Amino acid sequence: MKNMIYKSKIGDIDLTKVTKLYPAAVVNAHGEVAEMSLEWADLNGNKVEITSYVLVFDFTLPKQEERDKKELHFNTKDELIAAMQEVSQFYQD
Repeated sequence: MKNMIYKSKIGDIDLTKVTKLYPAAVVNAHGEVAEMSLEWADLNGNKVEITSYVLVFDFTLPKQEERDKKELHFNTKDELIAAMQEVSQFYQD
């Protein structure tokens, strides 16, 4: 079986247990901080302050109430894209 442990700056992440994996932009809109899709951030980036980018590894099982996730934070979209490319290597044959 292929090794599916991603060694990140926050520690080892077992990709076999990830139920959702997604990128997001962290935005500050008039004091409200939220994670938004990259597409939304691209369309609305001139209306909000993009404070950082995240790659979210969600381990939450269906019907599990408590969220179980890890987030990698990045200063730039380019850093986020580079990390996404690293992670994608685990999912290729």
